[in-house]
Amino acid sequence: MTSPEDVVITGVGVVSPIGTGRADFWAALCRGQSGIGRIKAFDTSSLPVRIAGEVDGFQPKDYVSRPKQLKLMCRDARLGVAAAELARQDAGITNAQLDPERVGVVLGADRICAPLEESQESYRGCIVDGRFRFQLWGSAGMAATYPLSFLKLLPNMIASHISIAYDARGPNNTIHQAEVSSLIAVSEAARVIRRGSADVMLAGGASSEMDPFDCARRCVMGILSRRQDDPAAVMRPFDADRDGQVWGEGAAVLVLESRRHAEARKANILARLLGWGITCETRNGNRRLQGTGLHRAMTTALRRAKLDANRVGHVNAHGLSTVGDDALEAKVIHSLTPDAPVLAPKSYFGNAGAAGGAMELTTSILALAARLVPATLNYERADPKCPLQVVHHAPLCSVHEPAMVLNWTAIGQSAAVVVAGPN
Repeated sequence: MTSPEDVVITGVGVVSPIGTGRADFWAALCRGQSGIGRIKAFDTSSLPVRIAGEVDGFQPKDYVSRPKQLKLMCRDARLGVAAAELARQDAGITNAQLDPERVGVVLGADRICAPLEESQESYRGCIVDGRFRFQLWGSAGMAATYPLSFLKLLPNMIASHISIAYDARGPNNTIHQAEVSSLIAVSEAARVIRRGSADVMLAGGASSEMDPFDCARRCVMGILSRRQDDPAAVMRPFDADRDGQVWGEGAAVLVLESRRHAEARKANILARLLGWGITCETRNGNRRLQGTGLHRAMTTALRRAKLDANRVGHVNAHGLSTVGDDALEAKVIHSLTPDAPVLAPKSYFGNAGAAGGAMELTTSILALAARLVPATLNYERADPKCPLQVVHHAPLCSVHEPAMVLNWTAIGQSAAVVVAGPN
């Protein structure tokens, strides 16, 4: 049963390591094409990890009306603006069709690093006799800094650039919660529409942490796989031979509308957003997560969607490819949906941080439309600690609605979103 107040998705835009745009992204998923490869953004010769999911050949000037705008955009913002433009095109909307005060933006974003080439002069200005002098930063360091550089590094600037581009004067927000950011952003956008504060919301996430400092930090943390063989075979969620995650980058933006508004403009409805759950599991000291937060996120999303767990057609898992995290997630998924097919899209493009959830949600939306669930890459040997029905080797052609998409973080935040087809 549908209602004029349903929240529907009418457009998707994605910039990813496996393709830019809906068609290329989906084609890569269908043919099992990995986007993980050797890092090109910086020299990795001194690092133990040399692979990532990079967006290759990206041309940001193709997605802005004035190229000078790019001077004020970091890579995260450029990816996000491009994904928003692709989503707008996919939804078939123009500024002239919309009431700008009824259009809003909610974007997930990560911490943004200053590119080394842009900050090196500031740091060098503070070095005396081979040592960095912190007391000189306010004078010599700042004197060499580009006056607007800090604006480029604010996470909320991604949503700001998008709202400026489309004259979106409605609610505007940025979610900064690591891997759960973009699913929370989509959920918040749905809330805005349901409470009548907007007709159209652009929601999703953008992130690029292709930075040598971040790569080194993650190497020290021990969360990345250190395999040096075929890059495409390293990320292996739920597989018995998994040994760590691969980092990535990208952006995905969805156009959300009330069904009433979408039908009034005769839009092509791709999917319905049925429910969501956002929770946090507290940690005491060094105690490991138990999965209670993820379990509550899933049950909350199902309750909002008015569905029983056995009705879930497929689960789009977080699937980090780390030993303990995958086992914990698998335990929770199995406790609620033991027979549901499971897909882990990070096997294609790695962990894209704040952008990952929106990229993965886009995967499930396209899977529902095509009635085909792509295979999880590199799932070769089942792990008894991960008793899941992982789709592998070939796509699953028997697809039922709805889909549940999951994300969670190492500090206990969890998000679950339930989507179904247009009717």
